Amino acid sequence: MSLANYKLKRNFKVTPEPKAVLKKNSATLSFVVQRHKASHLHYDFRLEMDGVLKSWAVPKGPSMNPADKRLAMMVEDHPYSYKDFEGEIPEGYGAGIVEIWDNGKYTDIECSGKEAATKLKAGLHSGSIKFILNGKKLKGEFALVKLKGKQENAWLLIKHKDEYAVSKPYDSEDETPKTSPINKWLSANQQPEKKNFTNKLKAEGKS
Repeated sequence: MSLANYKLKRNFKVTPEPKAVLKKNSATLSFVVQRHKASHLHYDFRLEMDGVLKSWAVPKGPSMNPADKRLAMMVEDHPYSYKDFEGEIPEGYGAGIVEIWDNGKYTDIECSGKEAATKLKAGLHSGSIKFILNGKKLKGEFALVKLKGKQENAWLLIKHKDEYAVSKPYDSEDETPKTSPINKWLSANQQPEKKNFTNKLKAEGKS
């Protein structure tokens, strides 16, 4: 695993993001989902593997509904310490606000410990990773499946049917506090016409 691309894309004299440092392997594995207001609002889904965070940009955010197959575009590895990062990235690569939407521990769907780490890495290389998330919002079995015949970095993030799965429509935005830094920014910078239209729909019970 390498953080060369991560380092190349950033000026650490300017950005508050963590520097490119590899982490020693541990018995337990962490994951984080960060909500990111850049040129477009999206979610960054990150899994700890081999001392770094393997990362995917998920435009619509994760879902707890197995019927949803969320597009997940794989991006460069991020340092393990990025799992705790929240803040504002200045103009340049990834400029915008980052906040933690969910985090916790994760493991392979069938095993744990060193065996899980080995199996998860094998799944990454084969294009099919099956894992269990133990977060505050995301729980239970999930899979990341690489799309064939598409862009090289295109995957799907899918929730498995289990005790935590839901059958109703799931929107990650509904699980975000209105007082979050990004929501405060969106509220302050929303165009008056759009804001008035949204308020009108709410008054009419249409949103």
